[in-house]
Order: sequence, then structure tokens, then C-alpha cells
Amino acid sequence: MGRVLVTGATGFLGGSLVRSLVTEKVDVIATGRNEQLLVQLPMADCNRFVWDMAEPMDENLLATLGGVTAIVHCAAYSSAWGHQRQFWSANVDGTQNCLDLASKLNVRHFVHVSTPAVYFKFEDQIGIRETQPLPKPINAYAETKAIAEQRVRDSGVPFSILRPRGIYGAGDTALLPRLLKAAATGPLPRFRNGAAKTDITYVEDVVFAIMATLNAGTAATGEVFNVSGGDALPIGEIVEKACAASGTRVRWRNLPVAPALAAVRLGEGIARLRKNQPEPRVTAYGLGIFAYSQTLDISKAQRLLNWQPRISFDEGLSRTFSEQSA
Repeated sequence: MGRVLVTGATGFLGGSLVRSLVTEKVDVIATGRNEQLLVQLPMADCNRFVWDMAEPMDENLLATLGGVTAIVHCAAYSSAWGHQRQFWSANVDGTQNCLDLASKLNVRHFVHVSTPAVYFKFEDQIGIRETQPLPKPINAYAETKAIAEQRVRDSGVPFSILRPRGIYGAGDTALLPRLLKAAATGPLPRFRNGAAKTDITYVEDVVFAIMATLNAGTAATGEVFNVSGGDALPIGEIVEKACAASGTRVRWRNLPVAPALAAVRLGEGIARLRKNQPEPRVTAYGLGIFAYSQTLDISKAQRLLNWQPRISFDEGLSRTFSEQSA
């Protein structure tokens, strides 16, 4: 596997990947913006450093990166809401600066972690393949991640792109925590009699997919891979099991999609006119996730990477809450 540099190592996925690589005795370098979290990673001080990827890397640091053969780019600004400049700075400028570093180091493999949000449409989509044309982006996050993917393709650096669906596990600060907070705040919307399904992914399975990509070498370069837990689950089932595991009461309110979406878009418009553009309680993207099915075809990763999701949702949920309470 060689020497691997991981960006976003202070984030949920990046930190999990670094710890797994260290366990496997891989020579890994970790970068991130949060120095307090960076020093908690189980590695030598000389193999970790603070880097805000919105800015080019300090030339003085290049000498410490000799021998890096692969970069896994996990760093990103992931949110359903925010200022366009925040998304562009982190997801586009950050990716470009990382690609520039990859060129300077002449790395053999650049693994870019993207998102299935680039596929999103307000309609059911079952078994989406990597070759599906991308629709108009639903929000700034999807837009800047799609642009970042194109920067990777155009860079001339040997690359692989991964699109992991709904990452959760102990240490997750986005998916399950936001869902549980919403459930605790009030009734959750149920659209179309709860018909929507999705597939989410335990963080360890995403880490396995990244490591399989690195090990695949040239067989994986130039390719895009969907990654998920492989099971299409009703969103209502995901919500109810997560709430049961956390002791949160869940309530549902049946709503028609079109009027609800119109109200949410009005709320988004009002929020954008307010000072600091505060995030509305519900976004159009969040509503769409509850209203429409979106599942991924992962057969390409299974075939080319010899990768298979190992952790079922029930097991992943059990691990998540048992580790958080430990």
C-alpha cells in the first residue's frame, strides 16, 4: 500500500480510516484543521500536522511528505445548508490544493471521497449506477462535490472516486444525531405512506472500501464506485430503530409531498434573506430524503475491488450505541 496521506483526519470518516491504517501497520500521515483532535490519533507526532486545505500547503512541509504514494481525500464541508463560499472553499479549493500536492509528490493513487448527493432528484431512484448522468444539483454541497469530482478527473493524477451512502457509527456527528434531534423536537414527516427506502453504511464498511481501493491499485484507477450497506431499508424503519436504541420517542405526521415542499422552499427563501442566513428547521433536501427512495448499485465495487459490506444495519446500530455508552 505504501505511504498514505489522509486528509480530513479529524473528521468522522478520516479519523476512522487513520486508526484502521495504523492498526494494519500502514505508514500513514494525517492532516486536519482541528489540532486538539489531531493529537488524539494513535500515531507519532511527526506523522500528523494541521492543514487548512482552503489554502495551498506550506512549501516547508513538503520535505516531510517524501515517499507518499497515495492520498485519500476525506476532507469536505458536508451540510444541507450553508453559505456558498464555505462549500466552494472546502470542497472545490480544498480538493484543488490537494490535487496540486498530489502532482508535486507524484503520487500513484488519489482516492477522492465524494457523495451520492450528486445523484439526488425529487423522484424514486432504485439501484443507481455510477454511469447515471448527474442531475442539476439539489444544493451547494452537491454542486461543489460534483465540481470537485470533475477537478479530480481533469487533474491528470491517477484517481478513484468513492460515493459512500449515509455513513454512521460511533463518533458520527451528522446522520443519526441530526435524525434523533429532529425526532426529539417534534413529529417527523411521513410521505407517501412511508414508501421511501434508502441504504446507509456503517463507517467500518466505508473504511474497508477505501482500503480495498488502495490495494486494488491500477485496477481501480479512473473508476467511480458506489459504496453502501447494500440493504434497501424503509426510512421509517431506520428512524424507529435508531430512536428505540437511543430511548427517543418517535412520532409521525402524514403529509402530502407537494404542499410540504412548497412550504419548505418558502422557508429556505426567507432564511436566505435573513442576516447570516440561519439554517431552516427543514430543508428541501432533507424533505426529499424522507419522501423519495434512493438506493445504490454496489456491484461495481464488489466486482473490481473484491469488496463486500460486512455490517448489517442492526449490527451497526448495536455497535454505534454500545460504543458511545462505553
